Order: sequence, then structure tokens, then C-alpha cells
Amino acid sequence: MRPQRQVVDYSLRRHALLRDLRVGRVGIHEVCDASPYLLSAARFHGERTDERCPVCRRENLTHVHYIYGDELKQSAGQARSRAELAVLARTVEEIQVYVVEVCRGCGWNHLIEQFLLGRATRAAGADVVDLSGESSVGEDHGDAEAEVEVRAPDGLGATFVSYLPVDGTLTTQGDPPRSKGVTG
Repeated sequence: MRPQRQVVDYSLRRHALLRDLRVGRVGIHEVCDASPYLLSAARFHGERTDERCPVCRRENLTHVHYIYGDELKQSAGQARSRAELAVLARTVEEIQVYVVEVCRGCGWNHLIEQFLLGRATRAAGADVVDLSGESSVGEDHGDAEAEVEVRAPDGLGATFVSYLPVDGTLTTQGDPPRSKGVTG
């Protein structure tokens, strides 16, 4: 599958909810409330994991991937398998994917991740800086504004960084930067 962009991980929110459940601030009926549609999507489109349900500890969790995007038209909001996501990533410009973990036994469900997939291209004229250790390509822009695409090691994604040398301002588009600065 193509690299994921703009990944948002909800594991901290998940841990906080499970802590609230353990201490009694939240009832089990509030967290084990999967709809019949979600349970059906888990059954037919989900991927079983090796992780046990954090609530009932009897069943393994299932991940369900929901897709949204302007190009999808009537397909938006449907559950898809990872294999289908790989095909869609090559055929559409951009889709938003939401990953929900579901326990088919007790009904626990929680959004665990969201990310972008697709063929979206980088801005025209942007320089590419490869931080994967293989090479570094760039152009000296002097005192002018520079825009570069930064590729993270191991294909973790890319970020567009605009740098204004006059005041040292960095602005980004794409994946959240993993560090404060860009060094070459």
C-alpha cells in the first residue's frame, strides 16, 4: 500500500477511556456500544488482529477501515479491506481513511487512527530533500522563500516545508514534522 500521510493516532484517547472505565467514571454500556452496521462491517470487511479486547479479554479485536473522499461519490463512508485500500490508493487523488477497532464479542469499539491515501502530487517546483540517508537533493534559493519536500526515512511519509530565511519561519503542509528543524 502507498505511504500514509497526515496520520492521526488516537491511542492516548483510547488509554484515557479505558482508564476511566477501570475507575468507574464510564460505564461498560457506554464503551461497548457497537452498532449492528459496525459489527457487520467487522465481520465482512474487517481484519482480525492478535490483540485481545481490552474490555472482555475473550475475543481478538478486528480493524475496520472506513473511506471518505470527494472522488468516491456513493462509495464514501463504506468499509473496505486493506487490499481494496491499496487499489484505491493508486486510482484516486486523495481519500481519508478512518480505522476503527471492534470487538465482535462485547461490542467495544474505538477510533484508533485516521490518515490520507492516494496519488496526491507534491506542489509544482518544490525541491526534494531525501532524509532517508540515500541522497540529498536541493537547490540554494538565497534570500528567497524556499519550498522543499522532506521525505522521512523508511518511506514514513513526506512533508512540504516553506522556509523564509529573513525571519527563519517554517510552515508545513502534509505529515506533522517529526522534529523542529530541517537539517541537510
